[in-house]
Amino acid sequence: MTHYFQYHVFFCLNQREDGSACCMDKGAEAAFDHMKASVKKLGLNGKDKVRINRAGCFDRCGEGPLLVVYPQAVWYTFVDVDDIDEIIESHLVNGKVVERLVV
Repeated sequence: MTHYFQYHVFFCLNQREDGSACCMDKGAEAAFDHMKASVKKLGLNGKDKVRINRAGCFDRCGEGPLLVVYPQAVWYTFVDVDDIDEIIESHLVNGKVVERLVV
């Protein structure tokens, strides 16, 4: 099976209206923007490379913020852009899962 992208990254960018925990309250939008810009700056975006996408709720709100990398289906949490940079460098560039951030 061939994949259009080597890695397809989805960020939960759901905002809960009832005030309960959600990824958007934990910096997900800024992390998404940072990863998208960084991947583009590094020339990693495009066919056969990396795609960064917005997603709705992953229904794991208490574990957020969350992103998931396919085709491996690796679920990550993150605190700041340093974590995002580590995911880019380790997983997207070198193919190594960042175990400390896996949920």
